[in-house]
Formats: sequence, C-alpha cells, structure tokens
Amino acid sequence: MGIAAGEKIGPYEVISPLGAGGMGEVYRARDGRLGRQVAIKVVSRTLAKDPDRLRRFALEARTVAALNHPNILGIHDIGTTVRRIS
Repeated sequence: MGIAAGEKIGPYEVISPLGAGGMGEVYRARDGRLGRQVAIKVVSRTLAKDPDRLRRFALEARTVAALNHPNILGIHDIGTTVRRIS
C-alpha cells in the first residue's frame, strides 16, 4: 500500500493500512480535530483521472451518507487532496 503510517491526508493522520480493492485503498487514520479514529478510502490514480468515475464515487458517498443503519458506517467527510509522489 502506498501511504505510510504518520503521513497526513488533509486533517487525518494515517495509522495503518486496512485493505485494498478495485477502487483504491482504505486506511485507519486519526481525526485530530475530533479526537477519533476513522477509515479513509483513497481512490486509485486511475480512478482519480476519470471524471465520470469520480462523479460516481461522490454520488455513492452522498447516497451512503443519507442512510442511517447500525450495520452501515457513517460518512462524515468527502474531499480532495493532492499528494506529491516522490
């Protein structure tokens, strides 16, 4: 996985990788603003270059955020951050 523990993604500090799939990678992170652990889904580079897939990803996030069920994780944030690749 491509993001190291301690690296920042926006306001979130990565703790460890959780998994990877077709859309990208998921990381355990800490939200220092609210003092809680969160999961962050980072889309793959291929997906990030495709405007239609990004729109679909955002629509999916908005749809899931509208749901309220104990077996579905809540979505609290969506955004874009640019990461330099060495």
